[in-house]
Formats: sequence, structure tokens, C-alpha cells
Amino acid sequence: MALISTSASASQVVAGSGKKRSFKESQKRAKIKAYEKQAKKKKIKLDQLAIFTAQLASMLEAGLPLVSALDALQEQAEHPVFQIIIREVKNDVSSGTSFSDSTRKFKNAFPNLFISMVEAGEASGGLANILSKVAIYFEDSVKLEKQVKGAMTYPICVIILAVGLVNVLLVFVIPVFADMFSEFGQELPKPTQMLIDLSSFLKSYIIYMLIGAFLFYKGLVKVIATPKGRIAKDKFLFKLPVLGVLIQKINLSRFCRTYAILMRSGVPILNALAIVSRASGSTYIEAAVVDITRHISQGGQLSEIVATNPYFPPMVKHMAKAGETTGNVDGMMDKISDFYDSEIKVLVEAMTSLMEPLLIVFLGVTVGGIVMAMFLPIFNLAGAVSG
Repeated sequence: MALISTSASASQVVAGSGKKRSFKESQKRAKIKAYEKQAKKKKIKLDQLAIFTAQLASMLEAGLPLVSALDALQEQAEHPVFQIIIREVKNDVSSGTSFSDSTRKFKNAFPNLFISMVEAGEASGGLANILSKVAIYFEDSVKLEKQVKGAMTYPICVIILAVGLVNVLLVFVIPVFADMFSEFGQELPKPTQMLIDLSSFLKSYIIYMLIGAFLFYKGLVKVIATPKGRIAKDKFLFKLPVLGVLIQKINLSRFCRTYAILMRSGVPILNALAIVSRASGSTYIEAAVVDITRHISQGGQLSEIVATNPYFPPMVKHMAKAGETTGNVDGMMDKISDFYDSEIKVLVEAMTSLMEPLLIVFLGVTVGGIVMAMFLPIFNLAGAVSG
């Protein structure tokens, strides 16, 4: 009987462990299926794509076959969805599909610039060399993006903190003072009364205001997504005093660097202009590219359209003309991009250094004004008592 009970308990343990294993495996399969569904729509971050491109270029330069390189990169990828994407691309390449056609199936993960450059590298036989150029381009773009975001993080955080602090004072602290002042039975100073009225309004309608702000934001996002909305947004941003100049320099730098790397890699000029237009993210650049494409199709040159477009500064016109004269357009475009990158760095540093004292003054005036308004009745009462 003991042997039977022992064997029965052992079989129960095995059955239980088998159930646990099957549950874990089914859970793992469900996760993989979920990642596979996301693969077609997932947009890979530019810094991850830059690392992937640089590693792939290094492996190909070392003589590793493309399939083996993709297999190694699939294991190294930290993002599970990106692992699925690399796996699908690797399987397509293994079955005889070209690398450019394989990546074209995942347009959200691989931008048009990457696909066109891969296609040019396959046609010329220098895929590793072209991928290394793309990796450098992505790395420069990531540096510029981090530089701008890093500079804007501090003021945005301070503004959010200030707005939150003021709302906490108005909704929770000032009503306590209002109840205390109501016991005095005296007329309150105008600043104090205005602040109490504002506090009462916020306390009653803050939920509706938050819902209204959320709906307004959602509606604004939908409007901006339309062609007319994008044009209106770009016009508004361009007219802003300092931010408009910064956005213009970023757009020009991206335009020049993208155009340069595409021309240097042997991409046909009309295809290069189409990619530049899609990668710019600016309606000003898109409109200019339409004119440039039409003009070049009729036998004209880039500098002739750039000279007539007010969005492009005179330096771009002169440098483009010099590049066309010497047969080194891509080199001149790279120099323009480098110049604007340095200008962006200086402008961002100046904005950051200017914002710090302005934000400190804003916080001091706002919080100090609230404190003074709430203590005015106490000062008046103290003066009346002493009198």
C-alpha cells in the first residue's frame, strides 16, 4: 500500500509539473503571437535602428553572410517585437527575397531612407559601405534629437511643477484661509477676494476643465493630422520668436543631410527628393521639394529653386550653387548640415540659459503673489488691532 501511495503521489507531482510547464509554454506562445501582430505596425525607435544598422554593417564588412548576421542580431535585439521583425526579414532573405524587399514589408520599422539605401547598396554591390553611412546618419539624427529634447526637459518639468503647485494651493490650501477669513466679518482686500473667487471656481469646475482640456487636445491632434492642419501648425510654429528659428534650422539640417547621403549612395535624384520630402516632416520642405522635382525634371538645378524659396536662407542657395559648379553637391550639403547642427547647439544652449532665470522669476512672482494675497487680511487685522 505504501508503494502504491508513493507512486500515486509521484505521478501527481509529475502531472502538476506538466500542467505548470504547459501553462508557461502556452503563455509564452500567446506573448509571441501578440508580438507578431504588433510587428507590422510597430515603429522602432531611431536609436535602436542606429545600433542595428551599425552592427549589421560591421558584420558584413567582416565577411559574415547576411543571413548569419541577421541571425546574430535577432538574438542581440532587446525589444521582443524587433526580434520578431528581424526574424521575419531573415526568413525572407533565406528564401531568396532581397534584403530591401524584405524590409519593405515593415515600413513602420524601417524608414524609406533605410529601404532605398539598402536597395542602392544591393544594386552597387557595396551594401556594407552604404549601411555604415546610414548608421552614421541615424546616429547624428539621434544626437540632434536628444540634444533638443534634453534642453527642453528642464523648462517643461518646471512649468508642470509650477502649474501643479499653483493648483494645489488654489484647490486645497486657499479654501482653508477663506473659511478663516469669513469669521473676521470684515471686507477682504481685492487681491485676496479675487484669489478666493478663483479658488471656488476651480474647486467647482476643475473636473469639467480637465475633461474639456483632454477633448480639446484630442481634437487638436486630429486637426493637425489633416493636410490643412499640418500647414497651419507649421505656419504658427514658424512665426514664433525663437522656437520658429530653431525648428527651421532643424528642418534645413535634416533636408541637407538626407539629400547628401542619398546622392552620395547613388540613389536617383528624383527618388532621393521623394524620400527627402517624406523624411522632412515639414510642409515647407515638402512644398519646396515639389517645385524642385518639377524644375529638375525640366532640366533645371536645385540651387535655382532654393534661391526663389523664402524658407531657405541665402547660405543654402550659395552653397548649393557652389556644389553644382564643382560637381560636389553632396559634400556642400553635408557642410550646410554641419553648420546648422552647430547653430542648433548654440541656440539650444542660449534658450536653456535664458529660460532658467525666467522660470525662477515666474515661480517667485506666482507663488509669492498668492502668499502675499492670502496674508494681506492678516496684516490689515494686525494693523487694526495695534491701532
